[in-house]
Amino acid sequence: MSLKHQTALVAALSRIGDQNEKFRYLVDLGRKAPPYPEEFRNETFIVKGCISQLWLHPNFNDGMVYFDIDSDAAIPKGIAAILAKVYSGCSPDEILSHDPSFLTEVGIEQHLSMNRRNGLSNLIKQIKLYAMAFKSLESSKNPSP
Repeated sequence: MSLKHQTALVAALSRIGDQNEKFRYLVDLGRKAPPYPEEFRNETFIVKGCISQLWLHPNFNDGMVYFDIDSDAAIPKGIAAILAKVYSGCSPDEILSHDPSFLTEVGIEQHLSMNRRNGLSNLIKQIKLYAMAFKSLESSKNPSP
């Protein structure tokens, strides 16, 4: 699991006392996100319920899930970049059992508008739904004796 990424992100965000600086850090993370594949910039991969356009594309390789993200808004892209970094390289079970409460712990979630919080909730739900789908796919390929 990418808990090492979570630990590093929590440490970095915890050292930033000013909320505006935290959001600048998020925006910078979003800017540094790998380029999003153009072929996945479509309705299939839009996270519903976000006030901005936010794309989340999953990959499943060798039992691990990886996420590509993009958004037309800087803060949602930064938050999506954090979640993609934390959850990429995890198994579906790890994703399903992991609580993303670290965003509240570091003071991100409570400073979002209600609309942005709804978008964050929908993003987390979508990540978990992809994990469930991949877990199901994996189970159907490897049925238990």
